[in-house]
Amino acid sequence: MFHLTFLGTGATVPSAERGVSALLVEQEARRFLVDCGEGTLRQIRAAHLGLRRLDRILFTHGHLDHILGLASLAGTLDLWGQGHRLCLHGGADALKTARILLDQVVWPHGHPGLAVDYVPLAPGCIQQQDGLRLSAFPVRHHDTDSFGFLFEEEPHRPLDPERMEALGITEGGQRQKLARGDSIRLPDGRRLDRDSVLGPPEPGARLAVIGDCESVSSLTEVVRGVDLLVIEATYRSADADLARQRGHLTIADATTLAREAGVRQLVLTHQSDRYDPDAVLAEARSLFPPVRIARDFDRIEVRAGA
Repeated sequence: MFHLTFLGTGATVPSAERGVSALLVEQEARRFLVDCGEGTLRQIRAAHLGLRRLDRILFTHGHLDHILGLASLAGTLDLWGQGHRLCLHGGADALKTARILLDQVVWPHGHPGLAVDYVPLAPGCIQQQDGLRLSAFPVRHHDTDSFGFLFEEEPHRPLDPERMEALGITEGGQRQKLARGDSIRLPDGRRLDRDSVLGPPEPGARLAVIGDCESVSSLTEVVRGVDLLVIEATYRSADADLARQRGHLTIADATTLAREAGVRQLVLTHQSDRYDPDAVLAEARSLFPPVRIARDFDRIEVRAGA
């Protein structure tokens, strides 16, 4: 299961209601910040999320509305001693901007304590560990080096409560031991391990996150069947010509991708303040009913098959 907190859902510049691009993805004890637009630190504090374990940032691309907040966030992580290392994943343009912000603006005389790793992105697996696979895939947006991200939990077998009840395992401590992988001893002397009380296999949740984008033609198979797709939809469909000129998607573009890829749920972000939010939602639902328009501080759980 993934927990999403939308920290900035606006397009290009902050508005009274929306900050610019930033999304926190949490899975068990892991935290990933996707983009870090201006004011992200303030949004994190306003959402009472804290800065602990915030050690990995994934940049969709290097435009300033997706990266400018890095300076204040990294500076504060160092000032408050929240962690010792920050890992930045991005294309060449994003990492170049990140280096300028941190090496020339925040710490022109050298890093005082927080180590920063600059990790160039390429299509494929970024991380696979403890039941989670994180991959990057290319996205078209102007001439930028842009990426989307696919988060996938491995299938797992949870403990079967009915099986444990039938064996008389009702005490919380014994169940916790089994959950950790330890064996226990039953009252009749039998020794029982975790595999003996596992239920049937269950699929893991799958989440795709796409930032600024001008074409969805190459993305259908990449996001096929995900439980949740987060993607920009900066323009209403009537303004398709303007969207093409500025390298962004319309509501029709995003919902067509979701429908053709068999996406279970769709969240549209990177919203322009030129439109009435109710009209945007009405148009989106007329094209793909399981959709919502992200707002700052929305929190969403992503479960397999939900």
